[in-house]
Amino acid sequence: MMVAKQSCEESRGNKVEVNKKRMEALNLPLLSQALKSSSSPKPSSTKQAKPRVVLKQLVVVRNSTHFANKRVAVNRVAIPRRIFGRQRELSNRVYASPEAQAEAQEKAEKLELGLEPVYPTFTKSILRPHVTGGFWLGLPIQFCFRNLPKRNAVMTLIDEDGDEYPTIYLVHKIGLTGGWKGFAVAHHLVVGDAVVFQLIRPTTFKVYIIRVKGCEEGN
Repeated sequence: MMVAKQSCEESRGNKVEVNKKRMEALNLPLLSQALKSSSSPKPSSTKQAKPRVVLKQLVVVRNSTHFANKRVAVNRVAIPRRIFGRQRELSNRVYASPEAQAEAQEKAEKLELGLEPVYPTFTKSILRPHVTGGFWLGLPIQFCFRNLPKRNAVMTLIDEDGDEYPTIYLVHKIGLTGGWKGFAVAHHLVVGDAVVFQLIRPTTFKVYIIRVKGCEEGN
């Protein structure tokens, strides 16, 4: 029995030795080690994107009643006016007699008749509202309907020296406003003077002035 047991163990040991040699010949131990190392989890080589951090800055907004109630002064653009000679205070003026005013009107009408008929004309006798207060000059209605623009426009007045004065024509009020005061003051117009308007272009008047006699300033 002892001999059989020893021979069996020797035979088993020989098989183990033979198998070991075969494995070494096939490099099985190295392959086994490589499989173990490959099966173990490795950290990912790709870098994980870092989360973006958005920084928010809080701004304190103050409602100031100081600025809300503060008034800001705005400088107006002053348009220089051409004034020739000394301005006259028309409120202290002694007006010419009706006879002198009628004479000036008659002369103006004669002058109007001598102008070229191709251009529309009209004569205006200067009254107190034309040269005091608001300086408003109303125009003949029919003349405006037939000859002047159908909307507000800038009408240029050209005096006998060739100087030009822009004025504002208001169609709904049928008269001249802004700029008329500058023309009236520059030419020293007074109550009783007669003015002939000749429309030489759609928005341009040639103006002739007939002075009234016997009109002096009061003391």
